[in-house]
Amino acid sequence: MSRYDEIKANLDQVTARIRAAEAQAGREAGSVTLLPVTKFHPVEDLVILGQLGVTLVGENREQEARQKAEALKEAGESSISIAMIGQIQSKKANAIARWAKQVHSVDSVKLAHGLDRGVGLALERGDRDSGVLGCLAQVSMDNDPTRGGIPLDDVDELAAAIEESEHLSFDGIMVVPPLDADPSQVFAEARALADRLGEQVGRRLVLSAGMSGDFENAIAHGSDIVRVGTGVLGARNVG
Repeated sequence: MSRYDEIKANLDQVTARIRAAEAQAGREAGSVTLLPVTKFHPVEDLVILGQLGVTLVGENREQEARQKAEALKEAGESSISIAMIGQIQSKKANAIARWAKQVHSVDSVKLAHGLDRGVGLALERGDRDSGVLGCLAQVSMDNDPTRGGIPLDDVDELAAAIEESEHLSFDGIMVVPPLDADPSQVFAEARALADRLGEQVGRRLVLSAGMSGDFENAIAHGSDIVRVGTGVLGARNVG
């Protein structure tokens, strides 16, 4: 089986599971977006995903993502873009603003300001085609930021900082359930938080929640974006 056929079969299978979960939850077909996670996979796999209709993938590490973005640009591959979904050091904000289509892991006001400045600089240098960087606030649902995410008490401040930025678009929130938590409760609380913030800004905000092992549960509780790596691309080669 060719790599194209392998990825296509996996993508079709995961998509079918998503559609079944939507139906089970009484949600509209196609209301949930699959974000393939391509960490440790070669840029050739991203090209295949683009050929299969995927327009956005998620990457966890800035250097790897930047190299893939540059390779895609050099190859003239404009059909697929990269979202940063991993933890970000503030000093990397300028670099990420040059290549990222979206950032799903904004977890501090300082980082939001850095990304806003970075997009402005990237526009001046001609490194970006779009003047708006879509952002999701990553929220720590147990107020433990060591695993990534802003504490719940600080979410409103971060949301306001993103919303008021010149070059950022506040699109929603992203959560990862704590290891010792009830995922169903976390997903439900995250959906309620996204809806509350949405009321404040006057539009519906998306929730990115759920990965390979729990995305059906996340969809049942209102997730709009599910992040799946191995299920789509197979085991990662980390060597």
